[in-house]
Amino acid sequence: MKEKLNYKEAMAEIEQIVAQLEENKLDVDELSAKVKRVSELIAFCKAKLHDTEKEVENILKTIEEE
Repeated sequence: MKEKLNYKEAMAEIEQIVAQLEENKLDVDELSAKVKRVSELIAFCKAKLHDTEKEVENILKTIEEE
């Protein structure tokens, strides 16, 4: 995912696509592309959460060492 995206925007897009799926607003031609996009967005969000967790752990280690 090369675009500049933040966690909040990714979650909003996921929610929008899920709503379209729930309301049957996607035709068969769009379905595959939207499911692929959701998969990419979920991977982005998981990576962002993992990176944030590591950053917080490092900050807490630094505080404990002081």
